[in-house]
Amino acid sequence: MEELDLKELFELFMSKLFQIILIVIIMTGVGIVYTIAFTTPKYSASTSLVLTSASGNDTTANTITTTDVTLNSKLVSTYSEIVKSNDVIRQVISNLGINISEQELKRNVSVKEVEDAEMIKISVTNEDADVSAKIANEIAKVFCDTVADIYKINNLHILDQAEPNYTPANIHHSKDVIIFAFIGAVIAVMYVLLANMLDTTIKTSEDIEKNFGLPVLVSIPQIDNFSNDKGGKK
Repeated sequence: MEELDLKELFELFMSKLFQIILIVIIMTGVGIVYTIAFTTPKYSASTSLVLTSASGNDTTANTITTTDVTLNSKLVSTYSEIVKSNDVIRQVISNLGINISEQELKRNVSVKEVEDAEMIKISVTNEDADVSAKIANEIAKVFCDTVADIYKINNLHILDQAEPNYTPANIHHSKDVIIFAFIGAVIAVMYVLLANMLDTTIKTSEDIEKNFGLPVLVSIPQIDNFSNDKGGKK
């Protein structure tokens, strides 16, 4: 009985194949239009900082000791919080003279600890690629000064300056197409199943036996066109 149900389900979807494909195509088109016309491009820029020897400017200690590594490992998570602190954010806004609120800038700043390395990556997202790079570099500069004032050590070095990236970070056409196509497939499946549930017409003799419990004694096939052997009238 289960195999028969699966067969009927397969036949049901095959009978609605055109509608399924049409729904998927429509939803895919909606996804493309949405990403092109209704999504504001935002650009991301990143700068990397490395934690070096805690000896600061002391030229007699140019190597990183085990103590430095241990200290740096503990400070990485703390430094990540300092980057988005109110003092740093306010100083950056003041230095650049940009028209943006503190909360908005915080939302657009992300700090990531580089795995298995005493490094911090600061990323900034903005609608202007050049502004993103400027903010990221200024945050790195102000952050280094703030850490030096708090801990009285200079163990931060800007490894990579942020550069403008003119490829939108929030628009991925291939990803959006896949997502909306998947949504279209789900909607199509729901449509087929719902249409089948609401369809109460009898199509086969099995429907009679299943719904009414009555045996089918005989069935008369429907013949649309009939011709006799002598080519007579239809």
